[in-house]
Amino acid sequence: MPEIISFKEMIEVNGVPFNALIAIDGQYINGKWVQGGHDNVQMKGVILPLSNDDLKYVESGTYTVKEKKLLTTEPIDIGTQIDYKNDVYTLQAFKDYTEYTDVHIYLMRWREGVDGS
Repeated sequence: MPEIISFKEMIEVNGVPFNALIAIDGQYINGKWVQGGHDNVQMKGVILPLSNDDLKYVESGTYTVKEKKLLTTEPIDIGTQIDYKNDVYTLQAFKDYTEYTDVHIYLMRWREGVDGS
C-alpha cells in the first residue's frame, strides 16, 4: 500500500472558513419523538474555482462559473449545504483519493435564489 500524502498543513495554512449545515437525526426522548434539525459547523478548507478539465468532463448537466471545488481533511456527507461568503452550495460529488491522501475533494454546486445568511 502506498504511503499517504498529507495535505493537512497546507489546508490549515491556506484554507478559508466555511459553514457546513450538518443534519441532526431525530430521536426519542422520554418516549416522545423529537424531530431532528441542523447544526451549523464551522470548518476550514481550500475552495477553488472549477478548472477547464473539470468543466470538460462534466457527467450530468452543465456547471456555472459559481460552482466550486472544496478540499478538506474532514469527510462531509454528500447533500450537505455549505455556506461560503453568503452563498449557499450543496455538496454533490466526491472524488475519492483517500487511498493516497488525507484530502477529500468535493463539488460545491451553487444554489440559485437561496439566502445564505
